[in-house]
Amino acid sequence: MKIDQLIYANNKFKGEVTLGDKAQWILVFGSKQLICQSEIFDQIKCLYPNGYIMGCSSAGEIQGCNVADDTLIVTAVFLEKSSVVFSRFELENNSNYHITGKKIMDSLSAEELKHVFILCEGLNINGSKLVEGMRENNQFNIPITGGLSGDGSEFKATYVLANDYARSNQIVVAAFYGDINTSYASMGGWDTFGVERIVTKARNNVLYEIDGKPALDLYKEYLGEKANELPASALLFPLSIRERKSAHSYVRTILAVDEEKKTLTFAGDIPVGAYCRLMKANTDNLIDGSRHAIELSRDMISGQRADLAILISCIGRKLVLKQMVDEEVGVVKELMGNDTIISGFYSYGEISPYKKDTTCELHNQTMTITLIGEECCHG
Repeated sequence: MKIDQLIYANNKFKGEVTLGDKAQWILVFGSKQLICQSEIFDQIKCLYPNGYIMGCSSAGEIQGCNVADDTLIVTAVFLEKSSVVFSRFELENNSNYHITGKKIMDSLSAEELKHVFILCEGLNINGSKLVEGMRENNQFNIPITGGLSGDGSEFKATYVLANDYARSNQIVVAAFYGDINTSYASMGGWDTFGVERIVTKARNNVLYEIDGKPALDLYKEYLGEKANELPASALLFPLSIRERKSAHSYVRTILAVDEEKKTLTFAGDIPVGAYCRLMKANTDNLIDGSRHAIELSRDMISGQRADLAILISCIGRKLVLKQMVDEEVGVVKELMGNDTIISGFYSYGEISPYKKDTTCELHNQTMTITLIGEECCHG
């Protein structure tokens, strides 16, 4: 595997183009303003004419050990020993996301399939239903990782690149075949507080009642003065969800509040009968979560080379860490060294198994890492 990495900032590209028409996979993460410019897309296509351009809008771009805004990160990949097949799926209003997820997996040839990487619409989607459908038709337990596109802290519109100009309401999929090694992990680092309560009324990703009380009223009680800053402050206080008969909990981010109906709308489903607790951030623990994610993913490919690390972290983490945000990326660089190219973005949702031998889930507020490599290390 050979890789170019370019950065577009201040109206120009920086970085060396060595692969040209050899590159098959062009991964692009950037601000909505830049990723939607057709002129920039055309420039990338000229640099890598035979590559499939796959990417999305972000809430911050990751390159090496740095996090930036209002840039575009282009990572061009030449696969020497493996192959990749791309596909695009459109989402319509009131799409059945579960069925879409099943269709994605059904469209892929299973022979020698090693990994599926997916980038999705970030707002007009039920990510947990999509992942549920993919999981249902993933009969060979192929690893699936990826994320939901972002729109900074605006939450107005997100965009996906599928080898054409950026569009909303679509999904792009890369399926990897042959001699390729991948690993993954998704970790949080948030602290729970308060008592564990029960979800008594919910429908899909809308939470109506907790312990028989209006969800928004109870949430505001916990937030205190921060309730005046809703819905923005909700990113700082996600919910921990633990389903009955499960020891493992997952995090759900609040995307919207309805003052009239007293409801909370989340990035993924909230099951009735599940246990929930409020969460808050500790910066050291968030950075430790990132470190744990790279340790787990690195250990999965022990003795094998990781040429590329794709980091998908949540916008909520970025808002909490503020000027320390580079540190959660820096721990990845520290552990992987200079031989691994790092690219990624801040998202509205992360898709990955929690760790090895677990099923794929939609996560919020995590650092999710995918390592990809072709060559084995000898000696």
